[in-house]
Amino acid sequence: MEVQIGNRVAEVELISKEGNFVCLSIDGEQYEIDITMLEDGVYSILNNGKSYNAELTRSDDNKEYKVNAAFSSYDVKIIDEKAKYLRMRKDTDDRQDNKIISPMPGKIVSIPVKVGDTLSKGDTAIVIEAMKMQNSFKVASDCTIREILVAEGDAVNANQVLIHLELN
Repeated sequence: MEVQIGNRVAEVELISKEGNFVCLSIDGEQYEIDITMLEDGVYSILNNGKSYNAELTRSDDNKEYKVNAAFSSYDVKIIDEKAKYLRMRKDTDDRQDNKIISPMPGKIVSIPVKVGDTLSKGDTAIVIEAMKMQNSFKVASDCTIREILVAEGDAVNANQVLIHLELN
């Protein structure tokens, strides 16, 4: 997952967790830390023999935090696969591509269309469940379903082509 701290975005991966000992990779660099919750929202962190205390205040959606540590305050945001996809889409124009591609690994929950169906801008073409959240993918312009390459219940990979479209 990506984590945004201020203007910096870092790729963070949890490698292992055993009790209070956590091994993570941050932008490819591995860290082994000992983290203990002292009280609700206050943590003690040991890394390379150095001790840090951090206070986390969580937003309602559990994706944004205010972190206070070492007399500094940081805004931290968890950027999940859906948020990355939406950010990527925001950086492009609104024209519909001739295919729908899974932006993340997941499971096909629903395909409310069939080959030959004509869709209008905003219609849902497929629903994917990823990270315990269902994501409905809508078309950005009028089109026709040309080919469906997956079925309900299928596991899909990131960047896998799911549906081919014919743009109207």
